[in-house]
Amino acid sequence: MSKNIAISDDVYRELKREKGDRSFSEVISETLDDGRQLADVTGVGVLDPETHAEVTDEIERLSRGTLSRLDDEAL
Repeated sequence: MSKNIAISDDVYRELKREKGDRSFSEVISETLDDGRQLADVTGVGVLDPETHAEVTDEIERLSRGTLSRLDDEAL
């Protein structure tokens, strides 16, 4: 039997990178069986809050620049 769960896009990308040829269920199960937390797989807590905020801001800034360039090229 399977269940659907909702996860953020960020968590999905991290789990997908971790899983390789395994299923998501296998990755989650193995992680929890090893005594690790799901955050160990998703990367949560890797950066301190201040650094995380700075990185997030920088990614958003760079993304806006990319979108602007794409808009300019489309005209």
